[in-house]
Amino acid sequence: MTTTLPTTPASRYRWSALAAVAVTVLAWASAFVAIRYVGASFQPDSLALGRLVTGSLALGVSLLVSRRWVMPNAREWALIILCGLAWFGVYNVALNAAEHHVDAGTTAILVNIGPILIALLAGLLLREGFPRWLLIGAVVAFAGAVLVGMATSTGSADLAGVLLCLTAAVTYAIGVLAQKPVLRRIPALQVTWLACTVAAIACLPFAPSLIHDIAAAPVLSTGWLLYLGVVPTALAFSTWAYALARVNAGRLGISTYAVPPITIALGALFLGEVPPVAALVGGVICLAGVALSRRR
Repeated sequence: MTTTLPTTPASRYRWSALAAVAVTVLAWASAFVAIRYVGASFQPDSLALGRLVTGSLALGVSLLVSRRWVMPNAREWALIILCGLAWFGVYNVALNAAEHHVDAGTTAILVNIGPILIALLAGLLLREGFPRWLLIGAVVAFAGAVLVGMATSTGSADLAGVLLCLTAAVTYAIGVLAQKPVLRRIPALQVTWLACTVAAIACLPFAPSLIHDIAAAPVLSTGWLLYLGVVPTALAFSTWAYALARVNAGRLGISTYAVPPITIALGALFLGEVPPVAALVGGVICLAGVALSRRR
């Protein structure tokens, strides 16, 4: 006779956070491939606006269904706006532009030095200090980023693409640091919708470009744009915020290490893109630097 152990609330708590992380990682990995594909039909600014508007609408419906709303105070509003402008706004435009220069897998590698930037910014802004291994990891990751920049999918150095990837990584780090304190009191779904809507409003000047691109784009490309808004934005940012409210930011950031290899596999399968060997080596060095930065 087999005895089934009861599931404790703490166990369910951990498994729900783990499931949320898994959804986020898979959705964000697919986003790099989708952006690369849609980039042939949409400009970086119009793609960002289309994705944000779609995400905001999807999140708004979910928020209405949940009927949960906590009024942010002045400090929380400031952090939400910062998160929206940095992570949802600048990040999306920079990422879309980067993938006009660099393949999806290489972009995912460079953007995922975000955790090391989170640690550096926390040391500077939150006065958490700069441990020796953090500085060693930062140097190693920077060396890897330089190597990646010297070997894009075309086999030539593309400084613009690398700088855009690093801009996306920096704004990702800023967004996480701004979001974490707000999630202590405000529901994850509400925070995600507010940040996404703030970014969508900020990107409204790109509306003429979006209208022009939608009119000229194939139906399949427009479908993938809607996918970017619903899955990697509305769903994945919500599951990320859910997990971030329950898991240490540094530990959660490590989970994004899984994004680059999944992106490379999806890029090879759907786009026929495989980063050159030098870029893969640089990517491994980048991720090794991030791992070193987390050493205790």
